[in-house]
Amino acid sequence: MPALAGSPVYAAPAMTAIGIVEDNPTIRAGLEELVARLKGCRCVGSFGSAEEALRKLPALKPELVLMDIHLPNLSGIECTARLKALLPDVRVLMLTVYEDETKIFQALKAGASGYILKRTGKKEIVEAINELRQGGAPMTSAIARKVVESFRESPPKEETKLTRRETEILDCLARGFSNKEIAQQLSLSVETVGWHLKQIYEKLHVHCRTEAAMKFRDRTK
Repeated sequence: MPALAGSPVYAAPAMTAIGIVEDNPTIRAGLEELVARLKGCRCVGSFGSAEEALRKLPALKPELVLMDIHLPNLSGIECTARLKALLPDVRVLMLTVYEDETKIFQALKAGASGYILKRTGKKEIVEAINELRQGGAPMTSAIARKVVESFRESPPKEETKLTRRETEILDCLARGFSNKEIAQQLSLSVETVGWHLKQIYEKLHVHCRTEAAMKFRDRTK
């Protein structure tokens, strides 16, 4: 039915394009199903190796990629680094069985925006995807604690004036709380927490919650 003259035309909300890189066929199929059921998302490609993903994903222009860290031949960490060189704005969520600090830092240095354990379950993966879509940097509490603890010996860096609310949010973040948990703890909305985190990132000159937690730990020694 044609639109009436003078009637406003409303564009359909954009779908978040998601790519998947996972060598285990069963897990890959599960992630495909999870994305298909996620409102506002669509899977644009699913690949079993880094090499195949690097050949095909750039043309599909995903906004978000679910990346297995342990892939045959080229690792998920190297795949992330190369993919970020081709698609600088893509956000990569590392899915892994590892809690090894070296792997964590390598993935973050390669450009990963989030890092969670596969055993966290589908609900947590969905929450992580949604957090990434809102500009956050999801990380399981166990991994966040490992990252923060590994920097206990770092020297204090520049002082930056933060508001009381920003300091409260940083304290929760450093204890491994997710955005949702911070919101519940401080009686805020998840959106408000996300907004405060963006202000914090700007003030501390960081790009993710991990770097923010590191700086906060330095300031509170």
